Amino acid sequence: MEHHRAGLARLLPDNPRLVPAERGADLAERVASDWRPAGLSSRERAMVVYALKLNDVPAQMIEADVVALRDVGLDDAQILHLNLVVGYFAFANRLTLGLGVSLEPDEGTRGG
Repeated sequence: MEHHRAGLARLLPDNPRLVPAERGADLAERVASDWRPAGLSSRERAMVVYALKLNDVPAQMIEADVVALRDVGLDDAQILHLNLVVGYFAFANRLTLGLGVSLEPDEGTRGG
């Protein structure tokens, strides 16, 4: 989780199209702690809800999940990108964890 948080923190402050500068670099920390009170926009909240459901219970995804993203302004290309990012991280996490590799700095390598 730490490497995901570091990546998010690195991306957000440098991209004013994604996050207005006044929101600060601590957004990644707030989201990692608990995304619900983190001050996300309705668009960002919808993306998090979609990502969590796709990750946690993918067989329960329905058309309404995509419609909810369209309702907050995402177009089909953006929805596909979100889906691909969630799927990629699911793949990468299962690959590394399945091999006993840890990316967390305080855990070292497991299973070596």
